[in-house]
This record gives sequence, C-alpha cells and structure tokens, in this order.
Amino acid sequence: MKIAISGASGKTGYRIAEEALKVGLDIRLLVRTNSQIPDNLSNLEKAIISLTDKTSLDKGIEGCDALIIATGAKPSIDLTGPARVDAFGVQNQVESAKRVGAKRLILVSSLCAGRWFHPLNLFGLILVWKRIGEKHLETSNLDWTVIRPGGLNEREDDLANEAVLFTGPDIQEEAYIPRRLLAKCCIEALNTPSSIGKILEITSNTENSTLTMKEAIKRLTVKEAN
Repeated sequence: MKIAISGASGKTGYRIAEEALKVGLDIRLLVRTNSQIPDNLSNLEKAIISLTDKTSLDKGIEGCDALIIATGAKPSIDLTGPARVDAFGVQNQVESAKRVGAKRLILVSSLCAGRWFHPLNLFGLILVWKRIGEKHLETSNLDWTVIRPGGLNEREDDLANEAVLFTGPDIQEEAYIPRRLLAKCCIEALNTPSSIGKILEITSNTENSTLTMKEAIKRLTVKEAN
C-alpha cells in the first residue's frame, strides 16, 4: 500500500510518517512550500501542495492507495484559518482523492468536533469547521475513518504502558493523548477494515486495559447492538 500524508511536516504528520515507515509502508509526504521535514524523513518522496490548488493536490495524491489527512488550523488571530483548512481544505483533499482513485482516507479531526459551546471555538469556530470537514468525508463514498483525538501532547516516554481508550462519536468530553499514540492509531486504522465508516474518539491513560482497534470496535459494535 502506498499512502500520502498531508500535513506531513506538522507535529502529528511527521510522527504518522515515522510510524508508517516502521511497518514498511510506501510513503509520499504532502507538504507546503518551505515546510521543514525532520532529517530522518528527508529522503522520502515528497510533493508540494496547496490546499486551494486542485492540480497540486491531484499530483500529490495520484498513484497512492490511501490518504491520511493530518492538516489542521492552528490557533491564531487569523480566524479564517479553521474554515480554510479544516473545512474547505479537507473538502478539497477528499475531492482530489476521488478524482485520482485513492479509495482509503483517514482524517485526523478533534474530540468535540461539531460542538458550538467549547473554548476552542474562540479560535474561529474551529470545532464547527472540523465537523463540516468530517461530514464531507462521510458522504464521499470512499472508505473513510475519522479519528478524533483528545488534547494532544508531545510526550514520547513511558508510552508502552499507556492504553488507548476508543469510543464512538460524542462520548468523550476531555482527556489527552500523546501525538505518538495518535500516529500509531492512524496506521492501525489502515489495517483495520472494521474501522471503515467509523468515527473513533481516542484518548489514553494507564488505567484501561490494552485493546487493539479491531477489538475495541468489536466491543463498541456489541454495545451499540444491545
């Protein structure tokens, strides 16, 4: 499988690329002009894209089987960023994937996506725009998975004993997860067919029992059926 990773120079994106390398995936990094790539990823295939340029998106994704969307607006005084990146930017990437035949899409979104009353919405209604991006993916007829992480941190130590808590949408309110574990979940989703068509909220702690994504989805399915 060849995967394209957009936002690959970001704090989450480069970790996704590192985790993809660990399992032997063929990778293309989709980055903007002047993006800085970590030295250990500098030899990977790259494509320069703009989220508003269909031609560059098509060229970047063409020939890939899957796309992991790890682009995201940063809190800023520019309150138009969330609309441009998290809604229209996602929409443009989804449409490009459809045009060039990339069937599998993983979208990194956020816990509480779609909520109106949340402090993060002070930064240009970011959670509202993220939900609009999600909805476009959900109606794309592609094999999609939305991953909604809790608050992200940079921790890299002592993760072996930290378990990911998987739930369905609109269950978890607040908790955290290291970006490294989020990256691992994105790659795990590629190899978990039962994650297709699912919104998965993820946080982590040392108290939960460790489950694979496949096991967690099976439990969630049984719970929903009852």
